Amino acid sequence: MSDYRPTIGLEVHAELNTQTKMFCNSLNAPESSEPNTQICPVCLAHPGTLPTVNKQAVEHVLTVGTALGSTLADYSEFDRKSYFYPDIPKSYQISQYEFPLVSGGTLAGVDITRVHLEEDTARSSHTSSGSLIDFNRAGVPLMELVTEPVITDSKTAGFFARELQLLLRTLGVSHANLEKGEMRVEANISVSKTDTFGTKVEVKNLNSFRSVERAIEYEIARQIAVLEEGGTIIQETRGWDENKQSTFSQRAKEGSADYRYFPEPDIPRMQLSLIPEWSVEKLKESLPELPWERRGRYEKLGIKNDDVFTLVADIERSHYFDELIDSLGGSTQDILLAVNYLINDIGENPPPSVGFFSELIRLISSGKVSSRGAKDVLKNRLENEDALTAATRLGLLQENDPEALKKLVENVVLEHTAVVAEYKTGKESALQFLVGQAMKASKGSGNPAVIRDTLLTLLT
Repeated sequence: MSDYRPTIGLEVHAELNTQTKMFCNSLNAPESSEPNTQICPVCLAHPGTLPTVNKQAVEHVLTVGTALGSTLADYSEFDRKSYFYPDIPKSYQISQYEFPLVSGGTLAGVDITRVHLEEDTARSSHTSSGSLIDFNRAGVPLMELVTEPVITDSKTAGFFARELQLLLRTLGVSHANLEKGEMRVEANISVSKTDTFGTKVEVKNLNSFRSVERAIEYEIARQIAVLEEGGTIIQETRGWDENKQSTFSQRAKEGSADYRYFPEPDIPRMQLSLIPEWSVEKLKESLPELPWERRGRYEKLGIKNDDVFTLVADIERSHYFDELIDSLGGSTQDILLAVNYLINDIGENPPPSVGFFSELIRLISSGKVSSRGAKDVLKNRLENEDALTAATRLGLLQENDPEALKKLVENVVLEHTAVVAEYKTGKESALQFLVGQAMKASKGSGNPAVIRDTLLTLLT
């Protein structure tokens, strides 16, 4: 079985952040609580209505292409793609076929085939009494990205999908929430023992990154098992059953001929070079710092690789961290200290204000608050309270004066003469015990480094 080589390509759809739909002025609000309220004659395909291209949606796709290092089209057009499903009111979808807006490019080491624009379908729901259709989503701008068939394992596919979601959010072109259907991943999977690709199977209904990985792993194993038993793989579309953790057959897979593509006669062809703000230079100037650029900047600060990915994965958290870097004045020692508390102690919880956090980091690095004390300050801070006030109120300011701690340390030495004797015979752990007893006697306020130095002075 190890002789089989998997080949995987991904198709990813993402609903774009625009005020209105792709070809009409209905609001782009597919999640409206009231069904069939964000609709108009155009997105309901009333006879005689004409589509008008949403310029912002085109710009969003061109921005994605620029970030991917793709080739942006000079000439582009829309096409009709024939479907016969209840959730497509026109019985065809306006999409792009021969002339996509974006070609080529790479992301996470995976080559991109194309990125194009189309309109979304309505949303169907099924109950025991029948089926209902909500047209609020019909006509929402939908970006489709297609990769080359160059992925060979599930982890690479999952990582690519996560990186794409992060990129779309960084660019502000899509919220890309999988659980809301704002980003949908489909995997095309085949296996073969030769350089010739096997029969491709498309798997849909992948609503989480983990599902993407598990569905690919399952489908690879299923196809190999079929071939090993002497069967043949059918080119089809399969769904993913989250409860059973398996794929299931849905329908025969259509080819491009089945869609009967032809140029959309109601939308003028686009000559993109005629719009100055869509030049590659202008689009590059508009790009924010991209995720891989931010990672590179963080790595130069000496932050561990795993921590870098954690910080960059959440856009709000990375913006917060950038403000924190500025507030700490670029001190590498303080920045690394802040990363530790931000990831390990604050985690997914809302962080304190940048001012509070940077002040707390300075209190730690100056020895005024211990590491243990800092954790308590973070847990027990009050609203609008600064870090010094919080540490003082909680009695967590460290005593750093050797003279002030000397009497306390002397008492510990007198109370634990047996342990002192053990230390003098070479038992190093005895010293740590004495430091701990002194810390306990100071109710946590003594600086352990100062206590240790004071003990060493007294015991030599």
